Parts: sequence; C-alpha cells; structure tokens
Amino acid sequence: MLPTSPDRRSMRRFDMRLPAAIRLNGNGANEFLTETQNVSARGVFFYLDRAVASGSRIEVTLTFPPHVTLTDPVRVRFAARVIRVETPLPSARIGIAAVIEEYEFLRTTPASDFASMPQEWKMNPDPTQ
Repeated sequence: MLPTSPDRRSMRRFDMRLPAAIRLNGNGANEFLTETQNVSARGVFFYLDRAVASGSRIEVTLTFPPHVTLTDPVRVRFAARVIRVETPLPSARIGIAAVIEEYEFLRTTPASDFASMPQEWKMNPDPTQ
C-alpha cells in the first residue's frame, strides 16, 4: 500500500461546475472563460488552456446560482494566488489551484448573469444526464 500524503485542505471542497472569468495580471485583455471544478471557502480549482505560474495573482469572477445560495444568484469576484499547477498530458488543459486572498460581492440585477449562461454551464440536478 502506498503512503498517502497529508491533506493540507482546511475547508471542505464542493464539486461545483460554475462558469468563471479568470483575469491574469489584472488586465482585462488577459481574461479567459472557464468553469470551476471545485470551490471551498478558501480556494478554487479550474482548468485553463494556458500555463499560469505558481505564485501568480489572478482575479476570478463567478456567479453562485439559486440552487446553491437558496435565494437569488450571487456574483462574487475574488483575488487569488496560484498555489499549484497540474501539468497536463499532451493536448489536455492545465489544472490550476488557487487560494482566495480577498473577495467582494458584486451587485447584480435579478436573474442577470445566471439566466444568460449557456445551458451546458448550468448545474443539472439529475447526475445521470
């Protein structure tokens, strides 16, 4: 049996596929759309099709939908620091783990962003589909 490495996570992770806008270097020209793989109170994991150096500061904007918030959609923007980069197999996307350093809630109009998201980005309550 292989020894397991200690898990350094201090907060529970939630498998959530949420659309996210990732901004590199605080530059709107370097903004990329992706979707999260999991989210916790202190971090996020997602895939990009380009390398990001460990230690880089990024800005992530995402919207938690009503089935997560149990109320209206909640849009959040947070500053994060890349702490792990998973090197992919050939032609695969690059996994990015980032720790959240600060965040802010953004104003939204009722059903603003969530209603306009592509259907494939909306969480399906039936996991068999």
